[in-house]
Amino acid sequence: MKATYGRLVAIEVKPGGPSDSQSGLNLLKPTIYGRLAAEGCGREVAFVVIHPSSNFFGHYLLEPLERRGRAILALNTRFAGNDTTLTMERCIQDLGAGIAFLRREGYQRILLLGNSGGGSLAAFYQSQAERLTIRDTPDGRPIDLAPADLPPVDGLAMCAAHPGRAQVLTDWLDPSVIDEADMLASDPELDMYNPKKGPPYDRQWLERYRAAQRARNERITDWALARIRAFDANPDPDGPKDAPFLVFRTAADPRFLDLTLDPSDRKAGTTRGSPRASNYGVLHTGRICSLRSWLSQWSVRCSRADGPACLARTRVPVLSVLYSADTVVFPSQVAQWAKAAASRTSGRCKEYTLKGATHHMIGQPQLVEELADLLVGWASEL
Repeated sequence: MKATYGRLVAIEVKPGGPSDSQSGLNLLKPTIYGRLAAEGCGREVAFVVIHPSSNFFGHYLLEPLERRGRAILALNTRFAGNDTTLTMERCIQDLGAGIAFLRREGYQRILLLGNSGGGSLAAFYQSQAERLTIRDTPDGRPIDLAPADLPPVDGLAMCAAHPGRAQVLTDWLDPSVIDEADMLASDPELDMYNPKKGPPYDRQWLERYRAAQRARNERITDWALARIRAFDANPDPDGPKDAPFLVFRTAADPRFLDLTLDPSDRKAGTTRGSPRASNYGVLHTGRICSLRSWLSQWSVRCSRADGPACLARTRVPVLSVLYSADTVVFPSQVAQWAKAAASRTSGRCKEYTLKGATHHMIGQPQLVEELADLLVGWASEL
């Protein structure tokens, strides 16, 4: 098969939010980048695939959609590869810059592909594009969002989309952590990797476990808010305004090991292999972040990017695709998208199960082609 690389596009965005630790270039002229695969495609439809922090330039849907005559832009936010200081409010601003670029290029209909963590970003974006309500970030700092920054799209396709970074991190937090400064300090009574607890896991124990996960998220939020208040009260202009910190052990969802929970076609484990090894890994979900970033992307109390809640405030058509062998996005989570869509307009969500698909569909080319056909067909019906 002929390799195609598409067109690299560089799009200037509004300043705000440090996104790297070394270069000042992005402060001088903040820019996001995209890969537009559009050879032989008309201007009737363009898909956009984006993630808050992952680089989707090599996304598996680029070539299949381009071969079907449908343009697709793989777009990065300013936080690609580094979500330490990520704020979801800046992410939607970046996405808006990419949508505006496609409008200037003459594309008539634009459809967002909310894949994996891109699902909540897509829903958050469209909810604000239809009715802008945000004037600040969750830490109280003003943000220069304007309606012109967020041109609305024409449809949302949720493909193996989880409901949001805060929701997923909370489901994955290890509640057995008893000291946030010590990776190894643990309460064996709340340790899902304690063989005395399972799998399978006792359902009453699971209720305690889930409540303890939520409590841990809330404790970190309380601590972050207190630190930010102290920083903001300091009149020293050169004093600290934010601080980085570590969140240990963030791969502890009992569904990783107990296949009787949220049953599907999946195998035990995660996309990174052993859940227990990932739990102690140097790099994992939410491992390193700043106080202000925590509130925007990881706090269940403060983050505004709850995907289904945002989707319920939109009006556009929705496609929701369950990958039936997904090890990290589960059927109950996918079901939230259709329920949210129906809460506003009955029948606007089309549901589809991609039988046997894993989260990244590695080594599953036929399923990638099936998904591409589905997306093209759905787009032609809008």
